[in-house]
Amino acid sequence: MERTIFHLRKKDLVQVMSGKEKGKTGKILRVIQKKGRVVIEKLNMVKRHKKATGNTPGGIIEQEHPLAGSVVLLFCDKCGRGVRTKRILLEGGKKVRVCRKCDNRIDK
Repeated sequence: MERTIFHLRKKDLVQVMSGKEKGKTGKILRVIQKKGRVVIEKLNMVKRHKKATGNTPGGIIEQEHPLAGSVVLLFCDKCGRGVRTKRILLEGGKKVRVCRKCDNRIDK
């Protein structure tokens, strides 16, 4: 079963709503559409043991681990928190995301 996350895109500023990273904000680095997950910059960090290959040295590295897309909301600058969004159609036929609380355009 495919889970799609239409309301989130790469480089969006989001706020985590549940889990160990609750309340933190960050920028989306990657969206994994098939699994319904997102990778957020400097959040949900895990340590991985990496084996040395060729010229690159091995060791313990820290990297971001994917979070479920359902636990993050887009961050609204005007409201100052994560908010639900809706889409509106502009005159030119372009769709933009808008905050449901304050009608602030999230897409610039």
